[in-house]
Parts: sequence; structure tokens; C-alpha cells
Amino acid sequence: MTDKANATSNIFEKAKLHPNSKVGRVIGVLSGKGGVGKSLVTSLLATHLAKEGYRVGILDSDVLGPSIPKMFKIEGKAKGGEGYILPAVTSLEIQIMSAALLLDKTEEPILWRGPLVSDLVRQFYTDVWWHEIDYLLIDMPPGTGDIALTMFQKIPVNALLMVTSPQQLVSHIVAKGVKMASMLRIPVLGIVENMAYVECGKCGEKIEVFGASTAQDLADRYHVPLLSRLPIRTDLASLIEQGKLETVHLPQMEPIVKAVLDLE
Repeated sequence: MTDKANATSNIFEKAKLHPNSKVGRVIGVLSGKGGVGKSLVTSLLATHLAKEGYRVGILDSDVLGPSIPKMFKIEGKAKGGEGYILPAVTSLEIQIMSAALLLDKTEEPILWRGPLVSDLVRQFYTDVWWHEIDYLLIDMPPGTGDIALTMFQKIPVNALLMVTSPQQLVSHIVAKGVKMASMLRIPVLGIVENMAYVECGKCGEKIEVFGASTAQDLADRYHVPLLSRLPIRTDLASLIEQGKLETVHLPQMEPIVKAVLDLE
């Protein structure tokens, strides 16, 4: 085989887990752009799965804007030993690895180019000692660029969850993610519309503060289910600051949890 053929083969060769790791299903959580609450949806899905008795891990692949540790108020640096890195563990025993856990100060920027970022994410999969994981959730970087593409080529993702918000522009960008998944032959579990509405505490009326939803049209167009429309919870920011995200139960998350558990 020529050097060029070897290089091509390596592009599509899947990364292997650390010998001590055990991981079941791998679910990528993707959005077309930032600011739609992808990391929040990932964190809520992890907590709801953990409360159902499943062992869950979160691989924060948004290296340039890592936010998963902040969601769970995890501080300090990751630890490890010769040839392995240990994930941080939350009160519900959710295992977490993120670039934020490698920094001396969380506000320090990571000024890396794409290949270095992609290689670090691969190492999070291969060098982290994931302990008996049933579901590994990958909080993807926003968009469908080089980093996401390289990850899907390297890491064996079983299915994708697409996160959007009501604005038509965001839905248009999410459509690109659905098309990319189709091209890479990765199943799409469904679409989650975040920040869909605010529910009036007195009368229960659902107020669509960002305008009418386009998520169902998007789901119908690409023949994937609209799993859930998540409300804006004004108390979530405060709970996250207090490190209490794992106490939240959101009934609207239940269809998403079911879709994950039904994955063959």
C-alpha cells in the first residue's frame, strides 16, 4: 500500500478506547450554530439518564468554548497517571472530560488550529479511562466544519441528536447538520427545539418569545422526529451557578431519554 493510500486509510480508521474503558452507545449532540443551548441539553440528558440508573459520560468536544464543567460547577484540573486521564465525576456519578479541566484558569483561551483541536478530542476518547459507561454523550462544537467532520470520521458515533431554537435562520443551519449526518450514514435520533416558549406561571399559557416554531417543518422536511420542545426556565441559570443542575427534572426531556434508550 502506498503512503498516500495509508494516509487515506488512517483518515477513516476509527479511534480505539483506552484498554480499561468500557463504553456502550455514543451519542453526538450537535447544533448548527452556537447559542442555542446545546450544552444545556447535553447536560440535562445526562442527568435524566443518570436518574434512570444508567452510567453516563460527557465528552466535551467544544474545545474552543468548553462549558460542560461550568454546567456542573466542576472546578480544578483533571488527574491521571501513566497513559491515562481520569474524568471528573459529579454527584450523580456522571463522568466528564473537557478541555476546561486541563487549564490552570478557566478563562484562559485555547488558541489552537483545527488539527490540534481534533487530536485533543480524539485523545479524550482514547486516553480517558471511562468507567463502565452505558451512554457517552459528545457535546459537539457548533457547526458542520472540519472539527466535527474529523470527529465523526474518527469516533464511532451511534446516533446524533440535533438541537435548534425557534428562529428560522437557526433551523436553516441545523438542516445542514441533518444532511451531513445523512452523508456520513449516522442515524439522527431527532430534533430538540430549545428555548421554544415561556410558560406563564399563573395561567399556563405558552408564550413563544422568539416567534413561531419552525422545528416541525424542519423535522417533516428531513423525515426525522421532533422529539421535544423545551421551555425557557428562568431558574436554570441560578441553579447552575449553585451547582444544582442535577436536581432539575424537566418532563419535556422524557421523549428525548426514550429515544436514546430505544436506540438499537
